[in-house]
Amino acid sequence: MNASDRTPADLLRSALAADPARPLVTFYDDATGERVELSVATFANWVAKTANLLQGDLAAAPGDRLALLLPAHWQSAVWLLACSSVGVCAEVGGDPADADLVVSGPDTLEEARACSGERVALALRPLGGRFPQPPAGFADYAVEVPGQGDRFAPYAPVDPAAPTLVVGDTELSGAGLVERARTDAAELGLGSGSRLLTGRSYDTWEGLSAGLYAPLAAGGSVVLCRNLGTLPQEGLEKRIADERVTNTAV
Repeated sequence: MNASDRTPADLLRSALAADPARPLVTFYDDATGERVELSVATFANWVAKTANLLQGDLAAAPGDRLALLLPAHWQSAVWLLACSSVGVCAEVGGDPADADLVVSGPDTLEEARACSGERVALALRPLGGRFPQPPAGFADYAVEVPGQGDRFAPYAPVDPAAPTLVVGDTELSGAGLVERARTDAAELGLGSGSRLLTGRSYDTWEGLSAGLYAPLAAGGSVVLCRNLGTLPQEGLEKRIADERVTNTAV
């Protein structure tokens, strides 16, 4: 990655310039059997479309706070990078009542209704499928995002010193997040081309770092596993071999 990268969105742009075809996020849900692999280019396209939805249709602006009520999932990673692209601060597990916008999975819709601003719901179905019946009071992400533009340009430059992520008791600016992700990458032994398998949840910095930011900062990729505890040991060993995993953080 480039030493000049100051935000998570910068890290993604550098990854896209370096090798757009390589895998970036490989997602497994061991409760459903789902597997999704996204190259850098495909992931960046999802991020651009989501950022356009966020900035355009949802009228989000730099400094806004978005309560992100999603589990460890490839679409959660997309939203985190989209927020960074716009300059919106993503509050993982944040209070919807205090947020300007909320993004919710299917299990937290009632909690998300406390937000008085824009509300977006994700069904978290395989292949990014939509809700069979759209939840009242929410925009269905799978319906709204496909028609968005494939390129994104923020209306205003994103300030690397502004808050970009809140998780638990940790609040990080864009520049602070990049610095911490690089430190974590070194501690995890990650380098260019590393494949990190993790089953950590996204409700802590350690989970977010292993599940997205540290591999991105190192020029590596992540095998993100939800419900990994349901996978038997022999299944885990096979996955590590099949996915050419070089490092683990389970």
